[in-house]
Amino acid sequence: MNHLHFIDGQWAEGQGKDSFSAFDPAFGQPFAELRSASAAQVDQAVAAARAALPGWKATPVAERAALLRGFAEQLAARSDALLALQMRNNGKPRHEAQVDLDDAIATFSYYAGLIERQADGRDVPLAVEGFRATVHHAPVGVVGLIVPWNFPLVTSAWKLAPALAAGCTVVLKPSDITPLAELAYGEIAEQLGLPAGVLNIVNGQAATGRALSEHPGLDKLSFTGSNATGRLVMQASAQWCRPVTLELGGKSAIIVFDDCGLEQAVEWIIAGLCWNAGQMCSATSRLLVHEPIADALLARLAQALDAMVLGEAIGPISCRAQFDKVRGYLALAREEGLRCLAGGNVEQGAGWFVRPALYADVPSTSRLWNEEIFGPVLCAQRFIDEAQAIALANDSRFGLVGTVASADLARAERVAAALEVGHVWINSAQAVFVETSWGGTKGSGIGRELGPWGLAAYQGVKHVTRCVG
Repeated sequence: MNHLHFIDGQWAEGQGKDSFSAFDPAFGQPFAELRSASAAQVDQAVAAARAALPGWKATPVAERAALLRGFAEQLAARSDALLALQMRNNGKPRHEAQVDLDDAIATFSYYAGLIERQADGRDVPLAVEGFRATVHHAPVGVVGLIVPWNFPLVTSAWKLAPALAAGCTVVLKPSDITPLAELAYGEIAEQLGLPAGVLNIVNGQAATGRALSEHPGLDKLSFTGSNATGRLVMQASAQWCRPVTLELGGKSAIIVFDDCGLEQAVEWIIAGLCWNAGQMCSATSRLLVHEPIADALLARLAQALDAMVLGEAIGPISCRAQFDKVRGYLALAREEGLRCLAGGNVEQGAGWFVRPALYADVPSTSRLWNEEIFGPVLCAQRFIDEAQAIALANDSRFGLVGTVASADLARAERVAAALEVGHVWINSAQAVFVETSWGGTKGSGIGRELGPWGLAAYQGVKHVTRCVG
């Protein structure tokens, strides 16, 4: 299986030096062998995007919107195959794979409507008479999109849909761990008659990503992934003084007050920890629980975590390297002498399954409390009052999301306003809607995706001012 690169409207075999495999994490077995795109093929993809840019940005909004709706319709038509692939290559339970697909479909539909509603050429009020100013939106140009392995189809839709809507042309680099799902976008582009070069897809490992992120032919780069790689992406873009969007790590808090029902709290805690086997930048992996209910809540939570059925309620870790990383943190917890109430081990067998772990009264000096683990590992602390809860939640180098659970809505709103993050849920699981923004503060990244902010990330603002006196 080697036709994994979609360049200038044509499928191509990889010409890079690296070969790699796609794995089924439930069994720890490879099911597809692939070869990376070469640096020369990345050059070809960028050149194709550059050549296609004038025609695509001049394409009427109505035509671009129709093509975006075509992507949504074709994703839905390929539902069975895409769900099966997500389950096989990511290890996602079916209900999680379905949510991902629905999210991608909704994203393309949303941006089709948004560009139709965006008013170009509107007047800007001026304080000085005798002049008229109008505002216009222009695509930033050729953009590189580098997406991660935890949510293929989704993170690529969050970038690809607004980029195409804005009139940008694209070179997309999927993760080498999940290289297959994004190929559906190339197949759909071919079927819909998207002009050649508007969408290019290059698969590969680190060398391919480096060739794209360092390429002088890009006008913007959008990256979702680890902080370590994000720093390299930012450094590469700095030499060209080009804008970047970085959606990076998190170590988010869920705050549970004593007026929250235990059963409901347990449901929200597990959702924030175990969705996608904890492989989420938004995982609320720091639990802050009000002292009066701490013992009861932790006991009930431990029971619920131990009762989860691996492979049904929670899937495996998606790759061996991440599985080994999570296992290393479990070993570190033992070295640090943390009090384990649930899990704390991995399953013996071929698949990469980790039982959800709960550690109580974890000190703020612990690496498990401070570092992003990217697996179902939850660390808990107690708090006395609202002020302490806010201080503990904000004491992090990350600032992506947070959750507040309380029957006192005024208090919940106060706490939400005080959290130094980009998105807060109140009395809810992590429901993400395409109309709302996504992105964080501090070390969690630069810029926003989704909503009108996601479209603005791929547009430049141009004002035209003329004398009318």
